[in-house]
Amino acid sequence: MTQAPATGTQAEEGEFLEPLRVMIVDDSSVVRGLLARMLEEQPDVKVVSSVSDGQMAVNSLRRYDADVVILDIEMPRMDGLTALPLLLEALPGVQIIVASTLTEKNAEISIRALEIGAADYLTKPTSAHGLGSMEVFNRQLVEKVIALGYAHREQPRPAGAAAAAAAPARRVAASPEYRNSARPSERQYRPSVRPGRPKVRVMDRPAREDREQITPVFLKPPPKEVVLRAAGKTRPEIIAIGSSTGGPQALFQVLRDLGKDPGVPIMITQHMPPTFTKILSEHITRASGILAREAENGEPLEKGRIYVAPGDFHMLLKVENDRRVLRVVQSDPVNFCRPAVDPMLQSIVNVFGARVLTVILTGMGQDGAVGCQSVVEAGGTVIAQDELSSVVWGMPGAVATRGLCSAVLPIDQIGRHLKDFIMRSAS
Repeated sequence: MTQAPATGTQAEEGEFLEPLRVMIVDDSSVVRGLLARMLEEQPDVKVVSSVSDGQMAVNSLRRYDADVVILDIEMPRMDGLTALPLLLEALPGVQIIVASTLTEKNAEISIRALEIGAADYLTKPTSAHGLGSMEVFNRQLVEKVIALGYAHREQPRPAGAAAAAAAPARRVAASPEYRNSARPSERQYRPSVRPGRPKVRVMDRPAREDREQITPVFLKPPPKEVVLRAAGKTRPEIIAIGSSTGGPQALFQVLRDLGKDPGVPIMITQHMPPTFTKILSEHITRASGILAREAENGEPLEKGRIYVAPGDFHMLLKVENDRRVLRVVQSDPVNFCRPAVDPMLQSIVNVFGARVLTVILTGMGQDGAVGCQSVVEAGGTVIAQDELSSVVWGMPGAVATRGLCSAVLPIDQIGRHLKDFIMRSAS
């Protein structure tokens, strides 16, 4: 009798995947131990290395061939921001999650890390935040490691147009405007989580003696083909954007390509904690030349401005005294998120009806799918980032595979498409 492997995740009957390989880099041995315990409760995750500074991580990364690196920001000898490009050079395609405490300085550093190649970030809980915060951190840690780890397992990203043309055909049907695009940097555009690969749900942590009896649970993959729908016929009067994992990099690209005078207001919900969203809006202003700010409760909506949902608040649009105003509320999380994309989109549809142009960018989960359904039912238009240029094709994949999109495009074509769409609609 052949004995099944003791480790790994069963993808299909008789086939086991190797556990995702994780390196932890933090100067605190207590933090390293805590992260390792959280991750190894999952049947498909293995911590292969735990080191105390960036230099040690760079020296040993190739030897451990990690899928994911959890990288602390503040460390002696070599800090996380210095180590980040060296790690990407040592093992191209490795997915790096930067981790830091929630301060304005660390938020600024984390956004910079995302700009130069980090895939995502984590904010460390403190004792003042309580047990609930630790549970949220645990779930976010595991979800991000699993999603990004599977991304690393996919084939390497093509380096340019010629390689892209030779790559296997996309599952997503090309939009009429679709062109193969040369990626400016492998560090910016990472392998996506393909819809055909089984995704493992985060499992409740069992008692240690029960772990051998765990049966992995797999998410049902979405359809392989995407059917595009006709775009809305009404000229958009607002752009609404939703994003999560990999979103900051994608936002900078789209808004830079859109140009300095979009002619309409732009509302953005990016899954981020407080402080981070303020720093994000400042980076958006510098990248795009369009004035961006965290939304403030009761402020009027103005053309040519970008409004970012503040961390831990949903951003909604209302009509009050014949004026369109923003409301930021701390109602219950939606899709485990606050801010969330769905309530933003539904509130915008209530005000603008068919005159809404929506973009869903890279991110885990399916936040935005319900809101996009409302957009298309009202006669508006939805565009999604394609699978190849997404860090994680969760949110855009959820709307694309439901037939809600008029276009599914690479990140470096979305901004121009938005600009052209608004100009065509105006003529």
